[in-house]
Amino acid sequence: MRAVIVDDETHNIENLRNILHKHFPNVAVAGYADNKMAAISVVSALQPDLVFLDIQMDDTTGFEILQAIPERSFEVIFITAYDQYGIQAIKYAALDYILKPINIAELSGALDKAAKKILLNKKNLQLDFLLDHIQGNRKPVKIALPLLQEVRYVAVEDIIRCEAQNSYTYFFTSGEETTLVSRPLKEYEELLSPHGFIRCHQTHLINPEYVKSYLKEDGGYLLLQNGTKIPVSKIRKEVVKGALAK
Repeated sequence: MRAVIVDDETHNIENLRNILHKHFPNVAVAGYADNKMAAISVVSALQPDLVFLDIQMDDTTGFEILQAIPERSFEVIFITAYDQYGIQAIKYAALDYILKPINIAELSGALDKAAKKILLNKKNLQLDFLLDHIQGNRKPVKIALPLLQEVRYVAVEDIIRCEAQNSYTYFFTSGEETTLVSRPLKEYEELLSPHGFIRCHQTHLINPEYVKSYLKEDGGYLLLQNGTKIPVSKIRKEVVKGALAK
């Protein structure tokens, strides 16, 4: 993979170059940039497979750089020292990010995902989705679900529930579709809780709009409109009842 590194701090660029050289010989750093104009020029000229992009820079943001590049056929791994700035939008788009200081295992996982997507040789619609989300142009709100051969975009209002399966998550939507995503339920709880979703059990996250009633049997269940029964854990029972009563 041919890569470009964009970061406004030179020592961060050198650190990442050294890590890649030592641990990931399949990644060749073709160029780097430490400001907005240089980044736009280098990425546009080199057309790399992958861009390591700092989110917050002195004169710009990584998002503004992406918006200024018309042909975004590359994959992006965001790297940042900030664990809040733009992270929510990046998660909605199912893109990868790594917090500084760089963790080798996290970087390895992100590179593996990038390599698989590069082999598919498809336009990176996730970047378009990300930028639309940041600009507030996309309604109703959607979430990107990364699958093996595609990224599926689902309206939040169409999600009935999510169910954990070890480190994977099943999505059940109103079209009676079931989608398995290789990301943990906790990540989607963080994304969907602001939309009113309720974590009623260790393995279940539900959209209250699809709840028909609360059943007191066997410790407590939520009966959904489609007839599905979802268990409510004892420790979450009062929180769930309170949320449903709003």
